[in-house]
Amino acid sequence: QVQLVESGGGLVQPGGSLRLSCAFSGSIFSFYTMGWYRQAPRKQRELVAAIPEGGPPNYEDSVKARFTISRDNAKNTVYLQMNSLKPEDTAVYYCNAVGGMSGTRNYWGQGTQVTVSS
Repeated sequence: QVQLVESGGGLVQPGGSLRLSCAFSGSIFSFYTMGWYRQAPRKQRELVAAIPEGGPPNYEDSVKARFTISRDNAKNTVYLQMNSLKPEDTAVYYCNAVGGMSGTRNYWGQGTQVTVSS
């Protein structure tokens, strides 16, 4: 059973930076596309960024040029570097893993709160 454990959230001022980490365990990391989603109060969960094994990352338009997703296959970890944070980036951020041998497995982390406020 895949487990995803996020860390790195917190309170940051506008214009600041945070790096989220997601530790993956329980299966073969390289079989999964890894992603970060976020959900703000009273809004639907949305994809922020995703990175397949060996492929280019993709980003939601509002975070392009500010956020960078990366993966370290040696550490089974995916990161989200968030720069130039804005109050509208405030949300619970969730790590996601999609794929596996069947290509249909879908797993979520427990979420980490990011609050951007002065």
